[in-house]
Amino acid sequence: MGNTIINAGDTAWVLMATALVMLMTPGLAFFYGGLVRRKNILGVLMQCFAALCVVSIQWVLFGFSLAFAPSHGFWGGFAFAGLKGVGFAPNPAYAPTIPFEAFMVFQMMFAVITPALIIGAFAERMKFSSFLLFTLLWTTFVYDPIAHWVWGMGGWLRTLGVLDFAGGIVVHTTAGIAALVTALIIGKRKIDRASPPHNLPFAALGAALLWFGWFGFNAGSALAANGLAVSTFVVTNTAASSAGLTWMFMDWIFNGQTTVLGTITGAVAGLATITPASGFVSPASAIIIGFFAGVFCFLAVSFLKPRFAYDDSLDAFGVHGIGGILGVIATGIFASTLINPHGANGLLYGNTKQILIQLLAVGVTIVYTFMATFIIYKLIDVILGVRVGEKEEFMGLDLSQHHETGYTLME
Repeated sequence: MGNTIINAGDTAWVLMATALVMLMTPGLAFFYGGLVRRKNILGVLMQCFAALCVVSIQWVLFGFSLAFAPSHGFWGGFAFAGLKGVGFAPNPAYAPTIPFEAFMVFQMMFAVITPALIIGAFAERMKFSSFLLFTLLWTTFVYDPIAHWVWGMGGWLRTLGVLDFAGGIVVHTTAGIAALVTALIIGKRKIDRASPPHNLPFAALGAALLWFGWFGFNAGSALAANGLAVSTFVVTNTAASSAGLTWMFMDWIFNGQTTVLGTITGAVAGLATITPASGFVSPASAIIIGFFAGVFCFLAVSFLKPRFAYDDSLDAFGVHGIGGILGVIATGIFASTLINPHGANGLLYGNTKQILIQLLAVGVTIVYTFMATFIIYKLIDVILGVRVGEKEEFMGLDLSQHHETGYTLME
């Protein structure tokens, strides 16, 4: 069974990492909130904070159990429901040196931010009541089972040997595909779709908080204060920097100027892309992965979206979907047991099988997420109606949904 003695350093680091990941959701709120019109900033903030509340309760009651209770089935079942058996003693199957409850709350913050990422696709258009139900159902029927497949004991993708260190499949691919589905179904914004971001400093602040929190997201996934956590920390920063620079120069080449929005978007794309590979690759590989993240995510946002004319308001699919998929595939190419002996070698190190496993995992995730999200959306549309009316959209979600306004002084 291995060591089951609690390590104080490991526990302290995982608790700190948990707080860092929690901060990412408010950071996302400011990143997204700065990009929408001023009349919708509170709507975005409210959705992000509501996701934190809803998923936290769902996770304690049954979400953690569905994702991590041992099972060879569709999901984990209810053995850990209400955190039964999830206490102060370590669970050797998941994290042998920290309390099982610490592992649970760390994973909770991943579950929280994943549906929050989808907000970027339907920003300024969804009823708040529908958002609450969507978040609950999507987390239960999409996030939880896929988390079990990839990370849970008995999960079929875990058994196959898929590599996803911190959520390229579980978080970014699922959120990105769900973003594409919701953007396609909910339809385009009716008013001033080309409106520029109302507060780029807020967006830059949000991106900085995301970058800061991502060190907990990725390096915390080592679940120990050790060399692997340090390696993961370094490659996370390296890939973000590489992708930010790449997007900056892509802006320069295609648009004739560099932009704050482009640079911070590129950095976030790099962070999303390195996530699945972060515990398996070297800094040199992270530079390459970041470069391709900047290139492909830029092309998705700048050319793919206009070409197919879907209104992914804040580029949740272009950044997180494309980035997550790219990162999962890159893991199968660049992973090395020299970095993480508990992982596997990728294609560059002679293991062709790993890239095939990665492609299978991401393909299945795309298909399942697309179908499940579509069904959930349509069900909610029948029950509550998903989209606000044209009058409410013109008024803005701040007033129409919450009877508040983000700004009391005119410029």
